[in-house]
Amino acid sequence: MLMQNSYKQGFSMSEQSQPITLAKKCFTPVYRWLPGLLLTGVLTALAIYIGDIPWFSSMGLGALTLAILFGIIVGNTFYPVAKPYSDEGVKFAKHYLLRTGIILYGFRLTFQQIADVGATGLIIDAIMLISTFLIAMWIGRKYFGLDEQTVILIGAGSSICGAAAVMATEPVVKAQASQVAVAVSTVVIFGTIGIFLYPWFYHLNAFSGWLPFTEETFGIFSGSTIHEVAQVVAVGHSISPDAENAAVISKMIRVMMLAPFLIILSTYLSKKKSKANNGVQATEKSPITIPWFAVFFILMAGFNSLNLIPASIVSYIVTIDTILLAMAMVALGLTTHISAIRQAGVKPLLLALFLFFWLTLGGAMINIFIQTVLMS
Repeated sequence: MLMQNSYKQGFSMSEQSQPITLAKKCFTPVYRWLPGLLLTGVLTALAIYIGDIPWFSSMGLGALTLAILFGIIVGNTFYPVAKPYSDEGVKFAKHYLLRTGIILYGFRLTFQQIADVGATGLIIDAIMLISTFLIAMWIGRKYFGLDEQTVILIGAGSSICGAAAVMATEPVVKAQASQVAVAVSTVVIFGTIGIFLYPWFYHLNAFSGWLPFTEETFGIFSGSTIHEVAQVVAVGHSISPDAENAAVISKMIRVMMLAPFLIILSTYLSKKKSKANNGVQATEKSPITIPWFAVFFILMAGFNSLNLIPASIVSYIVTIDTILLAMAMVALGLTTHISAIRQAGVKPLLLALFLFFWLTLGGAMINIFIQTVLMS
């Protein structure tokens, strides 16, 4: 029975409801990925080509930003027709190519650069995670009247790493599929808005001089406040290499806080359930998801710090990494539908909007304060 269930999980819901033909049985996983990977590859090539045009690059529209933009356009127009054939490949790109791209991103960095972000990034990330999640719990329950599972999922997604944090938190809170879908929709919506808002704000601030942000400190700000890893990479890439490096390092520190967050949340919910059951401890334990790709990212950066690989080979690795990340951006865009706004409903959307304002405005003030204190 266990083998049968595992076999069924490899197919979509529509495939499970139909007789499985002999030809479909013979399809290898790679065969099923090809249409989606081909689609993301074509859009990635277009994004890289246009991103190299000086006018687009001067407007902050780099390859990664264009990749997600093309993905959103195609995802809400032509993609529904191709989805039955491309869905598995797109999901593969969104999940595995993104994580592979982040791991290979370590070849762009060294431990010296990580040390430069160091304590500042760690403190800022911790403050932003704790404050955002606590605000979500307070506002979501008291003023929006949302159920605890939805509030926790939206709070985790906004405070840590977007959809990945939502999916990792789901088994801990034992949420329903509809609650997960709502939370993922909200964090993807506002994280995507951040991709276009943050570069615009950076260039406006550079012109006006309102806030004391450098490329590196703005990268730390981006990494500590934007929802998804992919979105952070896109924002940093559209500004400068220094901003991108600082943003990714800051974000990866934040991502690695996911594991302790889940352990603390699981302990809290366990104690709460125990009190509700008059002190009887629950025997069922929720699994903890560890973001291993973040660990490998640090290992690759450490290996790159040793300068054992020739610069020419590292350059090739960086090019491959850009392609993988762009394909992941396209996949993220293809799965971001305008209808998600309607499906999310008003209250979860308002909660996510409130958290988005806190992340951008409150996050900017916290970043400037911490960076000023530590650098003075």
